[in-house]
Amino acid sequence: MKAPASSMAMSNWVFVFSIVVCFFASGSLAIENFHQAFPIVEPDPGHTKLRLSREGLEAIERITNPIAAVAVIGPYRSGKSFLLNQLLSLSCYEGFGVGHMRDTKTKGIWVWGTPIELDIDGVKTSVFYLDTEGFESVGKSNVYDDRIFALATVMSSVLVYNLPETIREADIARLSFAVELAEEFYGRVKGQDVAFEPAKLLWLIQRDFLQGKSVQQMVNEALLRVPNNDGNKNIDMVNQIRDSLAIMGDNSTAFSLPQPHLERTKLCDMKDGELDPMYVKKKEQLKQLVSSIIRPKIVQGKTLNGKEFVSFLEQILEALNKGEIPSTGSLVEVFNKGILERCLKLYHERMEKLSLPLVEQSVQEYHERSMEEVMKLFEDQHFGRHHAKKSVEQLQEEVDKVFKNVVMANEYQSSKLCEALYTRCEDKMDQLQVLRLPSMAKFNAGFLQCNQSFEQECVGPAKVNYEVRMMKMLGKSRSLFIKEYNHRLFNWLVAFSLVMVVVGRFIIKFILIEIGAWIMFIFLETYTRMFWSAESLYYNPVWHVIVATWETLVYSPVLDLDRWAIPAGVLVALFILYWRCYGRRKHGSGWILPLYNNHKGGSNRPRSD
Repeated sequence: MKAPASSMAMSNWVFVFSIVVCFFASGSLAIENFHQAFPIVEPDPGHTKLRLSREGLEAIERITNPIAAVAVIGPYRSGKSFLLNQLLSLSCYEGFGVGHMRDTKTKGIWVWGTPIELDIDGVKTSVFYLDTEGFESVGKSNVYDDRIFALATVMSSVLVYNLPETIREADIARLSFAVELAEEFYGRVKGQDVAFEPAKLLWLIQRDFLQGKSVQQMVNEALLRVPNNDGNKNIDMVNQIRDSLAIMGDNSTAFSLPQPHLERTKLCDMKDGELDPMYVKKKEQLKQLVSSIIRPKIVQGKTLNGKEFVSFLEQILEALNKGEIPSTGSLVEVFNKGILERCLKLYHERMEKLSLPLVEQSVQEYHERSMEEVMKLFEDQHFGRHHAKKSVEQLQEEVDKVFKNVVMANEYQSSKLCEALYTRCEDKMDQLQVLRLPSMAKFNAGFLQCNQSFEQECVGPAKVNYEVRMMKMLGKSRSLFIKEYNHRLFNWLVAFSLVMVVVGRFIIKFILIEIGAWIMFIFLETYTRMFWSAESLYYNPVWHVIVATWETLVYSPVLDLDRWAIPAGVLVALFILYWRCYGRRKHGSGWILPLYNNHKGGSNRPRSD
């Protein structure tokens, strides 16, 4: 019983695997067959926004030639799909689907998978034909129709506005977005790159009789300003669109096309011979007109291949879906995104050249010069005339963020530098407090050098605060040094006088040194204690003479005795040692200094024998 069960399970897996293989096989076969219509943009479930269809994008991405697109727009049930099939010389059964019911057949935007190859100004160009969902159908919002209209306007090279019978006010109003795009992106200084060239607008009026007027006259009359004596805002808005369309006169043309046959529901089953001969003739003229005005799609100054066209389409769709209502401003933001990045990069590069820290005024001036360069770059390359203000504000906001970081970095580097200088001066003052040989001249020289180096090297916003700290620290150090200076010098001179008494009496045996040392010692200890207090000594002229002599000997720009005291003491000791051991034998007792003469036990004492 188990074997049949396992065999059945195996059969089920084989069946499922076969279905999967067949599914992928059929899918790949469908993708390889590009001689059919594909959706490239579809509505979302809410039928308010648009999304891309991967299937249709693959049909476009494979093209390596420059691309041009012909899009047909108009009300639903106006014969757009049938018209496209006629332009492509396709029947209804092999071309775009044609609906005979009262609901719209085409959803979103569809593309015919096989482009028509044309030689345009010596450039081999692949021309795609696009079918769009008709507007004013039931169950859709006006915002959705605007998105379809705007997307077709932006992505096409020729925009065929298919209108039955006549031109209504609503038909003109629907061009407001297309006109705004043309003014915003194409109304630039001649010779500069533009975001994209607007589509050539082709007014296609399907009407049998024009009452003796040409279709161009009919369009021109429809675009005349409407009197508005009551100041109606809606009429003002439509008149503004009329004015803009008049400005776009060189970018639009008009064409009339009679009805192909009275029995519209049977058109798909009719050959050209069964259709109205005038329609067939005009249809061929329309093909020639489209071929004569079409040009490769130009975006930022260059043509697009398939992959670039899809990338461009993704940008536009992102902008149109941004927010609840599609706006020219959102498109401007998308196209200016790259310009903003380049401007920010330029500003970064300029500010990175700063060698921080700097004084705040220098940083501000450099920021302003860099900002001038950035704004010049933005003015030369930005897209949009009326809605570029938001991009400028965004650029200013991003630049302000970068500048704020630069200011913070300048403050940090300034604090770091001034702190290092302050610490160095503080250490210097501490060293001067404990000199081996106290010297006011050396302290003043160190004090001045420290103060000058701080003033010259400490720069930036932190300098003001550190200057206050520096002055307080230097003032305290100076007061402390002066307070201790006289006392230390007095003690040092007392000790020095005693040392010189010993040296003059027992080592060198030079009586003048000993006498001088005794005089100094007596003056400092005995005389001062008898007649002055220790503090009053420091105001005595004799003490000033002693201090001046001391300062002259201890420190000068040429000789710093405090630094060389130990080496000099070693040299003197070596000299005395040499003289004591060898000098008197060789040169006699009076060689250099008048020494004590001791005749007791000497070699010149007369013998008693």
